Amino acid sequence: MNYLYLIIPIVIFLLLGIRIVRPTHRGLIERLGKYKKLADPGFHWIIPVVDRLFMVNITEQMVDAEPQEIITNDNLNASVDAQVYFRVKSDEESIKGSTYDVDNYQWQIVNLARTTLRNIIGTLTLKSANSERGKINTELHETLHKETKSWGIEIIRTELKQIDPPSDVQETMNKVVKAENEKIAAIDSATAAETVADGVKRAKIKEAEGYKQSKILHAEGEAEAIKLVNEAADKYFIGNAQLLRKLEALEASLENNAKIVIPTGAELVNIIGEMAGIVPLERRQKEK
Repeated sequence: MNYLYLIIPIVIFLLLGIRIVRPTHRGLIERLGKYKKLADPGFHWIIPVVDRLFMVNITEQMVDAEPQEIITNDNLNASVDAQVYFRVKSDEESIKGSTYDVDNYQWQIVNLARTTLRNIIGTLTLKSANSERGKINTELHETLHKETKSWGIEIIRTELKQIDPPSDVQETMNKVVKAENEKIAAIDSATAAETVADGVKRAKIKEAEGYKQSKILHAEGEAEAIKLVNEAADKYFIGNAQLLRKLEALEASLENNAKIVIPTGAELVNIIGEMAGIVPLERRQKEK
């Protein structure tokens, strides 16, 4: 029974000294207020009351620099906010630096970021500050990295969240942007209409040229046909046409009871043929 009274306090004492360090953290063990060793992830036992274990988070963390009013180089009050991503390095010296070399490094980073932003943006106009966000991020990152190097902290990246002008300036800027967009839209619409008009014009010209060409070809075809008919008529039908005309004239004379004088000894058929322009067969043979 007496042993039980001794065992229980010892068990409680041992249990009070148990510490577990997670992989996301590192531990600093102090003995009587003096640094003793680094506690890696896993099980650790410390002497209760005598030793103390301080946990340090080594994962990536983010702090918000919080919005602040900054006067730009063109005397405008811009509301500026940024975020800083960092982590405490896992080696022993860095863990010690983040604990012993700086008091509340998160609060220090926020204030350092706010001061650095005022220094950077104060030299820029509002327009250039909005157009040079990458440059501002780079300068902010370089300054924080340099200043926190002795704290055992690594600045991973910085992100400029906003650079907002005063509400009246913002309203004016929105009107300007809207006017520019409407101007661009009007120019695009006019260009499109002009393109359509040019297309219609070219189509009409092509249509007129096609109609003209078809008329020319049609006229040339008709002229060629007439030419061929005339050539054929001149070549094959001119004599017969003249003979037909004389016969028609003789027929008209006979219908009008015209008197025909027949020489003595001449045959009536030959007389009529000569009047019609037909040379008698005998005379043809003689002429030949």
